[in-house]
Amino acid sequence: MSVIEIKNLTKYYGKFKALDQINLTLNEGEVLGFIGPNGAGKTTTIRILLGLLRKSDGDVHLFGKDAWQDAVDIHRHIAYVPGDVHLWPNLTGGEVIDLFGRLGGGVDPARREALIRMFDLDPSKKCRTYSKGNRQKVGLIAAFASNAELIILDEPTSGLDPLMASIFQSCVEEAKQAGRTVLMSSHILADVEKLCDRVAIIRRGQIIETGSLSAMRHMTRNTLEVETVKPVEALHTVEGVHGLKAQGNHYVFELDHDKMDAVMQILVSHGLRHLNSSPPTLEALFMRHYGDDLSGKTKSRRSS
Repeated sequence: MSVIEIKNLTKYYGKFKALDQINLTLNEGEVLGFIGPNGAGKTTTIRILLGLLRKSDGDVHLFGKDAWQDAVDIHRHIAYVPGDVHLWPNLTGGEVIDLFGRLGGGVDPARREALIRMFDLDPSKKCRTYSKGNRQKVGLIAAFASNAELIILDEPTSGLDPLMASIFQSCVEEAKQAGRTVLMSSHILADVEKLCDRVAIIRRGQIIETGSLSAMRHMTRNTLEVETVKPVEALHTVEGVHGLKAQGNHYVFELDHDKMDAVMQILVSHGLRHLNSSPPTLEALFMRHYGDDLSGKTKSRRSS
């Protein structure tokens, strides 16, 4: 069953086309990563899904209902966490969690208490005293403690430290195991790789690629910088090695994750002096695989 179905979605701001005939489907129980550079159209798409923006053209349905016309009913089935959670300053964190929960189909009390402990949040404090990280915690606790069938996350780990980000990952995995559906927009590739069944890549308001990250092998190559004692002959012919740059016994190249062991054995046999492995960042991936003009183009676009 399709929880989200978007067909030929187009959105104009004046004469500027922010979204250009987007097609996207999210199935029940699936976790979909929605990724792209800043200004690509991610947040605009999410706001249309939430009924906060009106589309210019196309069809947008959640649970078979129109995102704009049936927004009030749809919101009873969804939980939403933006990248910067704004709260009522005079309410406590606990009061806000309960309020958000009621709007999203109710709260599981036991799950609420467990999440408060996991995220190390004091729910008795007024929201005006919370840091950005604690405001994010309130939004995440409310979403994962609710009975919402669909969780929409837009840069959800913004402001969280690494420990809290790890707890967030476990919450998404538990939601998936429970059969809930998650749409997650994120700049953190590690979250996307670990949590998502599929990925949709948006660039300049268009979906340019959709599939699993394992199928998009070019999206998950590490960059290795290596220096060996003896020169490694014909390293460029080794399976999994891409874009090799060699200067003497110093090598820089991209390496497919599943070829790491075989390539490391070759390098070790030639005597390793230095090794540095860098995971790909999303910005680097888009610059590398989808054109080097992204940074210039996105400066003229509105924020997504």
